[in-house]
Amino acid sequence: MILIADGGSTKCDWLALAADEVVLRTNTKGLNPAIFDLETLKTRINANEELAKVKEQVTAIHFYGAGCSATKAKANLEKVLQAVFTRAKIHVLEDICGAVYAVTTTPAIVCILGTGSNSCYFDGKTIHSKIPSLGYTIMDEASGNYIGKQLLRDYFYGNMPKEIATAFEADYDLNPDTIKENLYKKDNPNTYLAGFAKFVFNQDLTNVYFYNLLTRAFATFIKNHVLCYEKAQDVPLHFIGSIAHYGQPILNEVLEKHQLQLGKIIQKPIDGLLHYHLRN
Repeated sequence: MILIADGGSTKCDWLALAADEVVLRTNTKGLNPAIFDLETLKTRINANEELAKVKEQVTAIHFYGAGCSATKAKANLEKVLQAVFTRAKIHVLEDICGAVYAVTTTPAIVCILGTGSNSCYFDGKTIHSKIPSLGYTIMDEASGNYIGKQLLRDYFYGNMPKEIATAFEADYDLNPDTIKENLYKKDNPNTYLAGFAKFVFNQDLTNVYFYNLLTRAFATFIKNHVLCYEKAQDVPLHFIGSIAHYGQPILNEVLEKHQLQLGKIIQKPIDGLLHYHLRN
């Protein structure tokens, strides 16, 4: 049995293959090894009863995950997976590799817009990353946590329209002490921030406030993470993640302004990874 996993900071999607057939689909909480310690990673995997039932049957794991570009973080996740799935050969790659394999076999720029964000150029054989990812505190433009930050700033600086601020207050605990505790004392503040982004996509995106917020976010991402590639206007741009999925109309407008070609938008790459591994 082979396990394929697409791991983010918020959640991780898993599927199991046996004799080229999907025999299991499940998910766990996020497994970003750059954020969570070894014990948390192990606990989150072991909490899934479906994975526990098949762990002795697993002979290989192909894990594509956020936070897996750093050598130490990757090694920590490999250690945890090996401890749980003792008979399996472990393969861990960063999430951008999974995004590419899930969406294309031909040259393209592939972008992730989920809890975090990233991009790369794929020449048909090799993945090229122009800018190293420094995470949610410095980068991650147009990601869920980036949008969450913008909402909180606008609310507390008084830049959010009154009627929207009222709705925001109704949906979230905006007590400053609660926010600071989640940001500076609790685990995975990036996931916490990304939770605020859901507010945007439950609203009318033609509203000037939300339209401008997303337009600025996508434009900043394009400027910093797409136009840095020389082939940007020669190949399609594929996007992975919920922010791209739900913000597609505005994202497409921003791409058109920059004369960029939209390719595929896939909310979850796990099915694309399935097809990749069946082909290979």
